[in-house]
Amino acid sequence: MKAFLLLLAVASASLCAPVDATSLNGKVLLGYQCWFRCPSDGTSRGWTHWFRGEPSVEHLTVDVYPDISELTPEERCEVPGFTLNGKPAALFSSANPKTVMRHFAWMKTYGLDGVLVQRFIGGTKRERATGDVVLHNVMAAAKATGRVFAIEYDISGGNEATFAQLLKDDWTYLANELKITEQPGYLHHNGKPVVSVWGMGLNEASHPPENPQTAIELIHWFENVAKTTYMGGTPSRWGTHTADARRDPAWGAVYREMNVIQPWTIGRYGTLAAADTWKQNMLLPDIQLAKANQQLYMPVIFPGFSWQNLKPGSKGNQIPRLRGEFLWKQAYNAKTAGATMLKIAMFDEVDEGTAILKAAPYRKDAPEQGFWLTLDADGADLPSDWYLRIAGAITQMFHGELQPVAALPLSAASEGTPR
Repeated sequence: MKAFLLLLAVASASLCAPVDATSLNGKVLLGYQCWFRCPSDGTSRGWTHWFRGEPSVEHLTVDVYPDISELTPEERCEVPGFTLNGKPAALFSSANPKTVMRHFAWMKTYGLDGVLVQRFIGGTKRERATGDVVLHNVMAAAKATGRVFAIEYDISGGNEATFAQLLKDDWTYLANELKITEQPGYLHHNGKPVVSVWGMGLNEASHPPENPQTAIELIHWFENVAKTTYMGGTPSRWGTHTADARRDPAWGAVYREMNVIQPWTIGRYGTLAAADTWKQNMLLPDIQLAKANQQLYMPVIFPGFSWQNLKPGSKGNQIPRLRGEFLWKQAYNAKTAGATMLKIAMFDEVDEGTAILKAAPYRKDAPEQGFWLTLDADGADLPSDWYLRIAGAITQMFHGELQPVAALPLSAASEGTPR
């Protein structure tokens, strides 16, 4: 317990004060999908992102079971046909304000800065039509806990002809009608609200546009008309136009127009050795290129990966978490390579097994039915909040409150498994 208490002591002075929302410098942000629904939450979305339709083992789409032990009765969505210790198993809804408040309270408890709230291009009209319940939850929770947040658009599945106008219309609504940038905790940089657009430049038809000039025009609109600090969620190989990036060299001009570069690295490497190789071959050159372009650079790291239920036939625990060593290695490498900010993917992505929220420590803590990836998968006794603790230590390292050290500065063996 000593290591954890030491880290908490270092952070305790800053926990009571709101996180500085005026700058990206030193920030560690978490991706926040907040897309989970259940039939009782009033959104008429069924079991979205938990199941493909009605609950069954065959319809299950998540691998990680969240720790629900703290959820109040009104937060629990009982799942038909799933049991835990002989009682009905339960899940949560992101449309429940108490649950979102709980998530942000965890962020405050563990000294985390805040989130990039995912907003999906295919759902913007629906969210607006239904009152943007989840976004209101986030705004209230950020205000109450002193955490920061910013919008991150995901353009996956967007239409080449319409996606740019959809983004412009939605941001205009958020800024002018919802007045989101005036909310306490909305993240700014250089006096401008931060907005991220994820997916342009990926070498896939599902991520428009194909024409780089269309991308440049959209970036210019966000920077010059909407007056924002533009963050681009780019392919991992944005600097070389290879692998997951579009091949047309004209995309180099697109990336140079972005204020902040945030390359997508999930699944691009999967071992400690590969993470070290990534640092040498990608992180160091990327940071130098961004510096030459006078841009900020936000590396993306992840705790592990598993989507056996989401993608039937795939391997469970595809990229092992290695008891947190994999996540820490990436954070240490990013910091020592010269990165000044970081994104952890994700806070609540239980679908792809990258979530860092409190999760079931042992297989017995997950429903009896179905495949579940629990925290003991790599042969260690870990507490449900283990990855929140690690994220807290990573945040302290990027805040300059903890010196970079190669080894994970927490010991699960000495800290027991508090629930």
